[in-house]
Amino acid sequence: MPAWLTANPIAHRGYHDMNRAIWENTLPAFQRAIDAGFAIECDIHLSADGVPLVFHDDDLQRLCGRDGAIEDLTAAEAKTIAVGGTEATIPTLADLLDACSGKVPLVIELKASRADPVAFAEATLAALSGYDGPVALMSFDAALLSALRKAGAAQPLGLTAEGKDEEALAAHWKAFAIGLDFVSYYYDHLPNEFVAGLRAKSVPVITWTVRDEDARRRTFLNADQMTFEGFDPRQSKPL
Repeated sequence: MPAWLTANPIAHRGYHDMNRAIWENTLPAFQRAIDAGFAIECDIHLSADGVPLVFHDDDLQRLCGRDGAIEDLTAAEAKTIAVGGTEATIPTLADLLDACSGKVPLVIELKASRADPVAFAEATLAALSGYDGPVALMSFDAALLSALRKAGAAQPLGLTAEGKDEEALAAHWKAFAIGLDFVSYYYDHLPNEFVAGLRAKSVPVITWTVRDEDARRRTFLNADQMTFEGFDPRQSKPL
């Protein structure tokens, strides 16, 4: 497993300012992370015409103030829709790759969706084809992770996860049997036997989403790196 995954703090949906002026999962947020030297976490959905779009929510209301599902947009339509009333619009994964150009690592979460897992996996890997920078892929959805593995993903694959009860942990072990490389876990559900077992096997563990010193402390007691937002981890100051 490459050391870059846990070498630096990971900016959650880019290094935004909690959606005051620089909005999550936009090119300005990603550029700000690049300038600060932070790795970037982002989310992708598959557009109506089969293009990975960088966006977290299933619908457009919270971020764009309009009705509709992100997966019903074409890539061309997405590029016309403002995020947070700013000049930034919904980027494609290709837009993010062009902006990043290998300067910092990318940790990309494929969101569970209506899209066929095989089509989503293949479109994601096609977008990444020829990209030389460090990239890891992750998802809550075991079917998407399995599709990525079967499609021949060369990138590290990880499980995004939460929960502490026996049923949840058993499901995580089952998903990990696909042949995964790391886990991204909800910090408030640490410690637990699943994560402890992975760390005993030297499997990298990152956490989400760290917003204060208590969450940071819990992360580094139980994991290797944090996905953060709302503060500058170099100074521990709120944005």
